[in-house]
Amino acid sequence: MARKYFGTDGVRGTVGQAPITPDFVMRLAYAAGKVLAQDAAHMSANGRPAVLIGKDTRISGYMLEAALQAGFAAAGVDVKLAGPVPTPAVAYLTRALRLSAGVVISASHNPFQDNGIKFFSAEGNKLPDAVELAIEAELEKDMQCVPPERLGRAKRIDDAQGRYIEFCKSSFPNELDLRKMKIVVDCANGAAYHIAPHVFHELGADVIAIGNQPNGFNINHECGATAPQALAAKVVELGADLGIALDGDADRLIMVDARGRIYNGDELLYVIVKARAAQGKVDGAVGTLMTNMALEVAFAQMGIGFARAKVGDRYVLEVMQEKGWLLGGEGSGHLLCLDKHTTGDGIVSALQVLSSLRKSGQSLEAACADLQLFPQTLVNVRTAPGFDWQNHAALAAARAAAEAELGDSGRVLIRASGTEPLVRVMVEARDGEMAKRLAHQMADTLR
Repeated sequence: MARKYFGTDGVRGTVGQAPITPDFVMRLAYAAGKVLAQDAAHMSANGRPAVLIGKDTRISGYMLEAALQAGFAAAGVDVKLAGPVPTPAVAYLTRALRLSAGVVISASHNPFQDNGIKFFSAEGNKLPDAVELAIEAELEKDMQCVPPERLGRAKRIDDAQGRYIEFCKSSFPNELDLRKMKIVVDCANGAAYHIAPHVFHELGADVIAIGNQPNGFNINHECGATAPQALAAKVVELGADLGIALDGDADRLIMVDARGRIYNGDELLYVIVKARAAQGKVDGAVGTLMTNMALEVAFAQMGIGFARAKVGDRYVLEVMQEKGWLLGGEGSGHLLCLDKHTTGDGIVSALQVLSSLRKSGQSLEAACADLQLFPQTLVNVRTAPGFDWQNHAALAAARAAAEAELGDSGRVLIRASGTEPLVRVMVEARDGEMAKRLAHQMADTLR
């Protein structure tokens, strides 16, 4: 069944426009509270469900936090307020505090004008489809406040940041440290601004923090994982060993080496998998349809399984769970290490890369030296709304010819945009000129 409000990562949009309005968010919390109240297994000591609310640093977070708090209270749900914390911190704290659910107010890597609401289950996972559909069904009903004696209460958790810092540190091997490493950490003026620098510093690194002065409006603005050029310049300027860039809610990771070269999620996943494989501790890894083919080739040479999921960390996680594998990720920097956390976590992922480098004694550049990413060409072709590209004879013929020419030295990916009337034609090949030529040949059949 199609969802009306929930996307692949909660409910998101521009603040002040449906659905990210105070009245809708209050009703969303009420509906979620009513659904959670049916789960007797996760009630608090007083017999009521309890949820954790965390947020990033957007100015709209104050308003939406108040709306959520009101909706949950009206449904008879207690609220624990964590303040600004990364999305993965909410997943961890919900589980650690034995709460019914966790709620994050964040639009991740989007600009400050946007915001969103996403939920975690009591186990620290994204909500199952059935629960999201139950919440949407409850939204269609009238909102009726519980009797006064059953109203929910709210309480602030004063040590949320400290608890999460210790959790992140616990994912790094006890026998290792980061002493004698100079690391620049770009917090994207987001939720990790007062957390990430402490994690790396307490493990022994000399830390220089940037993007750590949030003002409600500068989240993700020319900084962080979506704009790592500022980090690259700072690493070179300061002669640092490494740079770490997070996004606004700190579930993405991009890294920079000492020369200022930027490493995406595909390359960082490769570093982690290769290090685990050297210890015989990995069966396979999951990427997406957009994961560079060089990883697939490299993993095959190492005897490691590889599977592709639809784009989105939610889908990567689903395939990982189906396969029983622990490692997966996207080129955007969403990396999942399920033996360390239930969800993608930029800080924890950075620590897995760093532990790999410490164990091997290599630099990031050396660890990736044997991975040569295939050149990619992506051509976007604007089409009429509803255009049936899948049954387009000329495109099918051009695709068959391209795939025959590529053989096992490349691949073709054609997909429709989910937000615009576009068909995206991508070719990836060892030969960059071939990729460019074949992509444009296929795209031309649609014009």
